[in-house]
Amino acid sequence: MSVNVYLTFNGNCQEAVEFYAKVFHTEPPQFNRFGDTPPDPNYTMPEEAKNLIMHTHLVIDGSSVMFSDAFPGMPYVEGTNFSLAIVNKDLEGIRSYFEQLKEGGTVRMELQETFWSKCYGSVVDRFGIEWQFNYEE
Repeated sequence: MSVNVYLTFNGNCQEAVEFYAKVFHTEPPQFNRFGDTPPDPNYTMPEEAKNLIMHTHLVIDGSSVMFSDAFPGMPYVEGTNFSLAIVNKDLEGIRSYFEQLKEGGTVRMELQETFWSKCYGSVVDRFGIEWQFNYEE
């Protein structure tokens, strides 16, 4: 299991990550954009979101650091634009952590299957820290 920092940017994620990759001499990043997601007949992707970065990561000095752009309309406050990401192969552990952290907190996305994971969810705990959970097979 690992706990990774997840940094969110306000439309300049690609520029920032390319800069960090150069500074820390990492492998070139792979960018997944919101517009690359499978189409959903119940939801039309806003044009301004399509080219924004949905997810990328770098390994910096042995630690995985993940990045994305804020989705249009989502709150973005510089200085609090981070979350902690739990990536785990223990599905019951993920469910237990999520249930405990949501007590007194705010669920951003209930645990559910997504196109990238059989179980993903996000919760802001009662102390204001956002936690993302991602089941990794």
